[in-house]
Amino acid sequence: MSSVKLKLQDKGNHVVMDNGIARVTLSKPDGIVTGIEYNGIDNLLEVLNEEVNRGYWDLVWSGSGTTGAFDVIKGTNFEVIMENEEQIELSFTRKWDPSQEGKAVPLNIDKRFVMLRGSSGFYTYAIYEHVKEWPAFSMAETRIAFKLRKEKFHYMAITDDRQRFMPLPDDRLPDRGQALAYPEAVLLVNPIEPQFKGEVDDKYQYSCENKDIGVHGWICTEQPSVGFWLITPSHEYRTGGPQKQNLASHVGPTSLAVFMSAHYSGEDLVPKFSEGEAWKKEFGPVFVYLNSSTDDDNDPLWLWKDAKSQLNVEVENWPYSFPASDDYVKAEQRGNVVGRLLVQDRYVDKDFIAANRGYVGLALPGAAGSWQRECKEYQFWTRTDEEGFFYISGIRPGQYNLYAWIPGFIGDYKYDDIITITPGCYMYVEDLVYQPPRNGATLWEIGFPDRSAAEFYVPDPNPKYINKLYQNHPDRFRQYGLWERYAELYPDKDLVYVVGSSDYKKDWFYAQVTRKKDNKTYQATTWQIKFELKNIDKNHTYTLRVAIASATFAELQIRLNDANASPLFTSGLIGRDNSIARHGIHGLYWLFNVEVAGSKLVEGDNTLFLTQPRCTSPFQGIMYDYIRFEAPN
Repeated sequence: MSSVKLKLQDKGNHVVMDNGIARVTLSKPDGIVTGIEYNGIDNLLEVLNEEVNRGYWDLVWSGSGTTGAFDVIKGTNFEVIMENEEQIELSFTRKWDPSQEGKAVPLNIDKRFVMLRGSSGFYTYAIYEHVKEWPAFSMAETRIAFKLRKEKFHYMAITDDRQRFMPLPDDRLPDRGQALAYPEAVLLVNPIEPQFKGEVDDKYQYSCENKDIGVHGWICTEQPSVGFWLITPSHEYRTGGPQKQNLASHVGPTSLAVFMSAHYSGEDLVPKFSEGEAWKKEFGPVFVYLNSSTDDDNDPLWLWKDAKSQLNVEVENWPYSFPASDDYVKAEQRGNVVGRLLVQDRYVDKDFIAANRGYVGLALPGAAGSWQRECKEYQFWTRTDEEGFFYISGIRPGQYNLYAWIPGFIGDYKYDDIITITPGCYMYVEDLVYQPPRNGATLWEIGFPDRSAAEFYVPDPNPKYINKLYQNHPDRFRQYGLWERYAELYPDKDLVYVVGSSDYKKDWFYAQVTRKKDNKTYQATTWQIKFELKNIDKNHTYTLRVAIASATFAELQIRLNDANASPLFTSGLIGRDNSIARHGIHGLYWLFNVEVAGSKLVEGDNTLFLTQPRCTSPFQGIMYDYIRFEAPN
């Protein structure tokens, strides 16, 4: 089809891009995708929805007199940026002026849509700008959303092992579904298709980490099969780093490309812009890829394999050469960083240790670990190889810090020097050495330091609340209602872990949650770690390292050998991740280093008491990553 000429048709209130493969209709000047015609289907988008609720950019903002306003971004001006034999690029802009204060988000927004000759789909990206003199505001979320036809798209694919036939949106309505602890979770009691009866549907069961959101979407299994996919070749414009979790595809059928959100993090990842702060950021491009099976191969799952192959093509082509906006930085304008990361921990190995599969990234200058809460600018991440070598390419010009963390070691690394990226540069940083927090030899440890609670005991779900996808699945933590299983396992007394005989894979519950009582109240919980010590050094200090994978309106109090004593340590109120309710096995990472005077320890049996005292909700709690007790230096 590459020989077919591109066509652009202006139909008054709509404009149509057509390359002979796909035909995309947008409202004018709003810039809402109202129709996608492909492979004999007149519209892949939900024709039962209003035009404004089919394919759109949106955001959630708060400002003067406005809190949590949902805004489907509609342009007020339309312009053809490029129209030739190879490319059509359209712009739908919305300008802000002071008369809109308190009524509209103080941003200039330019939404772009691009169609290339011979391309099976189209691209979209946008530029947001806050002018220095404009009022303050915050932005809790921004994304692209596509709502597909429910009678056609029934099979959803997110990863190789997270794909299935999905219920219909009608199954979530009150006459067919029963709302559970929060509106997003619904028990299907009378679904249209009986195979889904008794299952729980919840969009958060299908969240992904940024690093894993490369391609996801839906398949229409009617013959010939058709696939609709969102392909994100770069995560540089997403906030929160590679482990930040976001929504992907879910019942609707809906597919999302989320760039900013407070999910699994809370307010820490809501950017707040002050009056006097100039800001501009470009999001995307995201590729809306369409594919179909041939007469020779009507296997619908072939479409998923093909979509993954197309993701590889898009990644190879990143950064793209075609976007016409001056705000999009092309390949020749970007720089590169190469180097090697080593670890020095003399209690693990007397020699340097290669940072095997470590995460290395460039982000806005700040303190070590600040990248996971940085939510305004670009980030560029990669992983080291087995020898610790890394290569970060396609970096926008600017000043950055280099950050890293390595599975198997606690804490965060930061390279002290500012890294300045200039167009075309190749920077080599000498062997970088991370010295993780360490005072003395490990006396005992619980878990594995990887910023996740997945290695701990995740119970089977209540049989009444099953998602069949996650039965016998590595992501068993995505089942609904697992927090309620704690009170069933420990109805009266809390968890007790005995160092040397307990197994954290079986005996350490994945989250320290509240205990639900019969009168619908909740009770604080205190876990115990029992350990034996001999030959205590009474004159020196021991160290307790507590790495937390997630916290939600929680507090950690630590006591030693007396459950009623004043706390040895308290974190104060921490976390708004909501990862317990949203089936995440982690949120934001915390590391606490607690000094323990040798004089407070006793020869023989000792007990640490870990109390989470805040208990007004079933979703308050802590997910631990790793706990280690160290001898004095």
